[in-house]
Amino acid sequence: MGHAYESFYLHDVPEKGRKRNILALSFAEVAERLKEPGQDVVMVPLGSTEKHGAHIPLGTDSYITMTAVVMASEMADCLYTPLMPFGYSPHHMGRLHEGAGTITLRAETYRRIMHDIALSLIFHGFNKIVFVSHHGSNTKPIDELLRYLRYRTGGFFAFYKTPTEREINVLKDVLENPPEETPGWHSSELETSCVMAVHPGLVDMNRAVADRAHAPHWMGPNFSKIDGTGTVNFQGSENIWVPMEHHEYSDTAVIGNPFRARAEKGEEIFKRMARHLADFIEEVRKFPVEVRNRDYPERAWNP
Repeated sequence: MGHAYESFYLHDVPEKGRKRNILALSFAEVAERLKEPGQDVVMVPLGSTEKHGAHIPLGTDSYITMTAVVMASEMADCLYTPLMPFGYSPHHMGRLHEGAGTITLRAETYRRIMHDIALSLIFHGFNKIVFVSHHGSNTKPIDELLRYLRYRTGGFFAFYKTPTEREINVLKDVLENPPEETPGWHSSELETSCVMAVHPGLVDMNRAVADRAHAPHWMGPNFSKIDGTGTVNFQGSENIWVPMEHHEYSDTAVIGNPFRARAEKGEEIFKRMARHLADFIEEVRKFPVEVRNRDYPERAWNP
């Protein structure tokens, strides 16, 4: 691809031209950018450090998130924050050594981090904040927080989950896995292709396996499972949510077939993800928003 993001923090910053990563901007540059029409929108990438298949890295969701954000920022000329590389992944911790390297935040900690990032940005003049993540479980703890932020400030807040897994309309003619191979799921064709596209040296296909999800064995033969959502199938209905560990329904941390992966697919996937995200940012710019409260409540040291 045109980008090789060896670092989430440095290599996505151009040596010349317009910078969009606020980590690389001075406070004066951010203040100037906020005076430009439509520049009150900012993306906040939320990653994850969690067990994937043995053939791709723990940071797969972080690499995918950040690549999509950087590409979308260029398409839509939108600022973004540095990546937060830890997410909500308790189900990936596994048994001893099985999920080695996985780092999870508690739901409360994760929400507090999102809360503090959002109010910091609102305080300094941003009006619209779009959290972006490839990690599906990062969506689980967020509804209460997003509503709180909206009610408290009047700003616009959204969580953009990259189009994958069950929501694959953006990618449906790119992925070749048939439905029985759960296209685009965990460590499968989609994620392996994406890592191949940006960091081919981090992929070891000698360790790859194709695998499927199943209901936890302790539930017995009357339950089944087709993918990595928190639900199980029972009597033809999938309306039961059960808190399951990833190793209970995925023996290898792979759900799907990574052997259909190719770097070219990853490149096309990123183009489509980024275009979809950039188009969303353009629509967000049109939303009428009036921020009523920019106070940062924990500023006790500077009342």
